[in-house]
Amino acid sequence: MPVPMLDLKAQFAAIRREVETAVMEVLESQQFRGGPQVEAFEREMAETLGCAHAVGVASGTDALFLLFKALDLKPGDEIITTPFTFFATAGAIVNAGGRPVFADILPDTFNINPDAVAALITPRTRAIVPVHLYGQCAEMDPLLELGRQHGIPVIEDAAQAVGATRNGRSACAMGLAGALSFYPTKNLGAAGEGGMVATNDDALAEKLRMLRCHGASATYIHELVGFNSHLPAVQAAVLRVKLRRLGEWSEKRRAHAARYTAAFQEMPGVTPPVEEPGCRHVYHQYVIRLPERDAARKHFADRGVGCGVFYPVPLHRQQCFAEFAADAQCPEAERASREVLALPIYPELQPEQIDEVIAVVREHMAAIG
Repeated sequence: MPVPMLDLKAQFAAIRREVETAVMEVLESQQFRGGPQVEAFEREMAETLGCAHAVGVASGTDALFLLFKALDLKPGDEIITTPFTFFATAGAIVNAGGRPVFADILPDTFNINPDAVAALITPRTRAIVPVHLYGQCAEMDPLLELGRQHGIPVIEDAAQAVGATRNGRSACAMGLAGALSFYPTKNLGAAGEGGMVATNDDALAEKLRMLRCHGASATYIHELVGFNSHLPAVQAAVLRVKLRRLGEWSEKRRAHAARYTAAFQEMPGVTPPVEEPGCRHVYHQYVIRLPERDAARKHFADRGVGCGVFYPVPLHRQQCFAEFAADAQCPEAERASREVLALPIYPELQPEQIDEVIAVVREHMAAIG
């Protein structure tokens, strides 16, 4: 039985009429930038996240970039983050004028190791940026305490974690601010690109609103040298339809994850993901460790079952970051890059499809003895 890694067509089929109606309202209004759809979505997201402000921007990458630009980085300023994440986290740091410093990850959750962060703080450190990888919040309390001790803000990369919580606190609501991505494959995905910064800091929110609009505080009045990064009204309209179902979709992901985990706990050699106490993991990805990972990928492909590797080369080993990573020591990130395999995990996944994925993993383990 073929099982796709992701099936956005199945999602769209369930909400087609609502999406079409929402998009047509925007087209009929001819209000494509800003306006009531964007304003309403920003309010709804702020309420969902428990933040005072939600500022829509053009992408998740822009959300990070504008946050780092708002720090007014100077040459030599450092931002500590994880090497086991998508390029955009460190790319935004460099493009905003900073130097990424890579701290290793914890082997069980794949999130940044607070002890590794503590060892890397210097007088040049301007921020700590944990990534809530795969949909589970990083260990925020020790990171926030490090921030308080050193006067350093903690900025959450929550691109994969909309709806996730830790000890009752939402992703984006624990640090100074959080960045979200609405890329189509995300748990809350747009019909194209989109992103958002959420924060409880009034001054930061106002600065971000200026930065996303060429630094303007009013029409043709520019206080900053800003950028052009707006969340389109069409995307806001689509996202508002999907936001109403986010809680339901997250629970379905969690149920699918539980079915997987129950099976893999009985399969020696396969390590299922760990959901830490107090966490609500939203499973943007369901990621296992298993031996001979690349052989497993080939077996999945031969059987017509989707899988993915996030991420095969950690950032400190990417050529574009070589000048920042000469001294980086991240053995756990490197080990994870050799062992992880992401399995299909989306709300519309059917029980028989989950069983097929489990069977393919079992076949691989049997084949390698």
